[in-house]
Amino acid sequence: MKVKVISVLEDNYMYLVIEESTRHAVAVDAAVPKRLLEIIRKEDVVLRAILTTHHHWDHARGNEELAQLLPGLQVFGADERIGALTHRVSHGQELSFGAIRVRCLFTPCHTSGHMCYFMWEDDSPDAPALFSGDTLFVGGCGQFFEGTAEQMHTNLTQILGTLPKDTKVFCGHECTVRNLKFALKVEPENEMVKEKLAWAKHRDDEDLPTVPSTLHEEFLYNPFLRVTDNFKKPKERPNPQAVLAFDWGLFDPFLEKK
Repeated sequence: MKVKVISVLEDNYMYLVIEESTRHAVAVDAAVPKRLLEIIRKEDVVLRAILTTHHHWDHARGNEELAQLLPGLQVFGADERIGALTHRVSHGQELSFGAIRVRCLFTPCHTSGHMCYFMWEDDSPDAPALFSGDTLFVGGCGQFFEGTAEQMHTNLTQILGTLPKDTKVFCGHECTVRNLKFALKVEPENEMVKEKLAWAKHRDDEDLPTVPSTLHEEFLYNPFLRVTDNFKKPKERPNPQAVLAFDWGLFDPFLEKK
């Protein structure tokens, strides 16, 4: 299973997941058809399906055009607002595309119909992949347009956070530097945050993606996966910097509906 990271628009990512034995492929969040078709031709693969995480235009606007250009193309998602939708999926549903297996993980909050996709190949030594859309970012999480902080906490800790720790995380936007600057305000002594931020700044300077991370790494520097570490340490006082971050409203952009 080969994952092509495709940068589009201002800071979006779409992905082409290729089954290398058959040269069949699945796209995730096909926002820019022209660019996707260029990669498909370059890789010499056949696009079988689109997996859409949510209905926002910067993730789903290419569906209709691709469906017209490629008759029989299947479009999967959890929200009727997704264009050209052919298959509405539910939490825990599993799909197969040749050797590629997909488990649908429902994570409502950023939108009420947001779905993440966990992918792997049976009997493969490669780590599985999570396409997390606008739920989990490298070092952060998505905004709460149609949900609550409680929903996001459940998504991150009970749905996505329980996946295998070697899972590679492919998110929907490049916002790692901004996320980690915030994480450093929450945990100014966290050396992993400092190291990852320096690395991400270098990647940004070189115009290179910071995806994928791994779930294991996210637990080391992502403040939204470290809430327990910051506020519920047994026999310890809460992290004072984290408390100040809440007092100063630094979490407000993430905890309030826009």
